[in-house]
Amino acid sequence: MVLTIEVDRSIPAHVSDDMIRDWPFQFGTTHIGNPYVDLVDPVHASYPDIFFTRDAYPGGQPAWVVRRCEDVSAIYKDNVNFLNAGFAPFAMLTGEDWCLVPAELDPPEHGRYRSMIFPLFTPKAVRSLEEKVAGYASHYIDQFKDKGECEFMSEFAFEFPIKVILDLIGLPQDMTDQFMAWENDLLHGHDLDVIAAATKNVVAYLRSEIEDRKRKPREDLLTFAVNAEVDGVRMTDNQMLGFAFNLFIGGLDTVSTNLGLQFWHLATHPEDQAALRADPDLVPDAIEEMLRAYAAVSTFRTVANKVEINGVTMMPGDKVIMSTTLAGRDPAAWDNPAKLDFTRRPQHVSFATGPHLCLGLHLARRELAFAIRQFLKDVPQFRLAPGAQVEFHLGLIQPLALPLVW
Repeated sequence: MVLTIEVDRSIPAHVSDDMIRDWPFQFGTTHIGNPYVDLVDPVHASYPDIFFTRDAYPGGQPAWVVRRCEDVSAIYKDNVNFLNAGFAPFAMLTGEDWCLVPAELDPPEHGRYRSMIFPLFTPKAVRSLEEKVAGYASHYIDQFKDKGECEFMSEFAFEFPIKVILDLIGLPQDMTDQFMAWENDLLHGHDLDVIAAATKNVVAYLRSEIEDRKRKPREDLLTFAVNAEVDGVRMTDNQMLGFAFNLFIGGLDTVSTNLGLQFWHLATHPEDQAALRADPDLVPDAIEEMLRAYAAVSTFRTVANKVEINGVTMMPGDKVIMSTTLAGRDPAAWDNPAKLDFTRRPQHVSFATGPHLCLGLHLARRELAFAIRQFLKDVPQFRLAPGAQVEFHLGLIQPLALPLVW
């Protein structure tokens, strides 16, 4: 069956021309240079608090952009006027009706499924993984620490955290390259046909793995999905798929992305790197400040009811970009937001906030901390390779490559 993908790119009648601005973070595009200084900060300097853009949602659909941290936080917490359903295009691209579980669920279903999954990612549960996390971090650093150089993204950022999540989900390590190719098309593609093809490949693969767990249970998250119950009822096949797909896209890219951004900062700010070497206890606070200043993720909400935010009227069906990237550098929320201060301890929204606070945040923080501490312990002062120009994906802000030398 050939799926015809129809995208409404028209500008709604309630959006006037003076509300429309260019959006620099389109999926499938890249930027050479510092995307935060070159692209994020100018939005705060010259754009209104809320604006409309023609090309934002995958496939080139228009959407509202809310740049103020206060407004982003308020929308995250509003499950009445802003819906999570449909925030990602994946199911639509397969012609099916599954959704990401629990990410695309709204109340009351969201609360029930989140409660089922939450025990898997508590701080206590994550602490049980410490030995495995530390072992993977040391293993990959050992491969290059005596060479005086590494390509950080391919040799560490895409290896260390992905091995951890593949173990948890129960997916084979020897398929990492294939998984990453699919993930790249899912999260960095602009062409809906490319995203659709990757979605179909991942769906087919995950459905086969779920069927395998029904026949041969293991100690992994896919088996958990097969056996889990909500209100005494097991998940349907579509719900199991939505749970597995959510783990796949959430686990195979976001920690790698933050590792890339944070090591890019440390490589280009030797004074901050030296501060962490001198006081490793500062690492957790430094991670929070870098998560604020270099937030990478934009997700979406759909307007459910006519609502007014800061004098701007949004109508049912409108898409809204939830840009943690803009929120983290909002000058109304942070004093001198472009300046990193490892003692700031920011209450950022880089893991979202409210009911949809990221379930994997404790694991992500622990992986980031282990990586930084172990790297600084085993590798001397590092910097970008001479002459290197770092290129970044922009839909989800991520270095394509990060050549380091020491």
